Amino acid sequence: MDITIHRGSREVGGNCVEVRTGETRLILDLGMPLFGDDRQPLETFSLRRRSTTELQELGILPQVSGLFGEGTPPAAILLSHAHLDHTGLLNHSADSIPVYASPGTSKMMLAGSLFAAQVGLPQERYREVKPEEPIAVGNFTITGYPVDHSIYGCLAFLIEAEGKRLLYSGDLRSHGRKPGMERRLIEVCQQQPIDALLMEGTHFGFADGNPANEYELEREIVKFVGQSDSLVLASFSPQHVDRLVAFIRAAKQTGRIFVADVYTAFILHLLQSEINLPQPEAQGFVRVYVPKNLKESGHRPGRTKQIERFRDSEIMIDEIKADPEKFLMVFRASMLEDFDGELPQRTSCLYSRWHGYLEQPDWSITRQKIGDVNGELHEVHTSGHILSADIVRFVHAIDPQTIIPIHTFEPERFEEFFDNVIRIEDGVEHTIG
Repeated sequence: MDITIHRGSREVGGNCVEVRTGETRLILDLGMPLFGDDRQPLETFSLRRRSTTELQELGILPQVSGLFGEGTPPAAILLSHAHLDHTGLLNHSADSIPVYASPGTSKMMLAGSLFAAQVGLPQERYREVKPEEPIAVGNFTITGYPVDHSIYGCLAFLIEAEGKRLLYSGDLRSHGRKPGMERRLIEVCQQQPIDALLMEGTHFGFADGNPANEYELEREIVKFVGQSDSLVLASFSPQHVDRLVAFIRAAKQTGRIFVADVYTAFILHLLQSEINLPQPEAQGFVRVYVPKNLKESGHRPGRTKQIERFRDSEIMIDEIKADPEKFLMVFRASMLEDFDGELPQRTSCLYSRWHGYLEQPDWSITRQKIGDVNGELHEVHTSGHILSADIVRFVHAIDPQTIIPIHTFEPERFEEFFDNVIRIEDGVEHTIG
């Protein structure tokens, strides 16, 4: 079994890994890079609008035979989860290549494509991966195992061929709502040795930040909302379902109505058969707000259908402004103009995203507007990635023959804790011995 990291050996995001045995080739993730060589964030929104040819000329597309152009196409693409840095180049890949992913990933990509200008997963290419059910692709046997991350539907992949076992961690963490997922993955890996662990190391290079788990974060959210006497805005990704649950529970516990935007409401709808989540109702605990920019963006068949789906539970901005203390409202900076530039007095915002976004111009304006009404922007966030100490504990528990770092700016940090690290540079093939 041979492995080539085409992108990700020395950067966070943009994962693209090729695994080969005999005549069968697999691609693990196909992500948009997030950072340039100087570790500064790229303008990913503009990159998403570029053509395949333009991305090739910019060096954004990995050089993989048959993946984007000429050559025999790989047998399959495996997506660990729906984040842009793991799926963002999928729409440039050859249409003939089947794409394997969990149902949750398929649903998150659908929601993202309708409401967040993200890449969708064409149903004609989609092949479902059910947890712990092996799949044969050419000479490979592939098994997906659920892992906890900051988006719904994540998988780690166990890939077996030629008597070798490769575990691709994808993105995962130990401090989420579902620690049982990690325990199960460790249990499986301890039953039979892992020859190579392709392990994410985001926090070998990025500070851990707030080490709180999702339950501790929820308690902080509940306390903050309970102490507020005006509108509370909640800024987070609705695809981060653990965080969505925390805000819904906070609204429930503090007697507020949870106001979802259409994007969030659609995710509640998509997951209603899988998770016990409240659904929007006309006079219910969850109402739906349609942001002005959606109303003004024109007719799009899929998106317009979803807006109509929630028409009976729709709430207008005047109702929110009339009694702001009754609501906990999903918010993004683009919605500021919906309030005609003036928020209700003492409006606060719980900001639950990566801190770096706060430096963008739209959030600078939002922070100023919150200050103008004597409100507060309060950061309440914890990483979606496994913390540095948990990396060490997790890897020791798996006890692989070799460790191959990925999704990290500092792969050499692994060598501080393990003596069986193999660092592979981008584009260099390595045989798993």
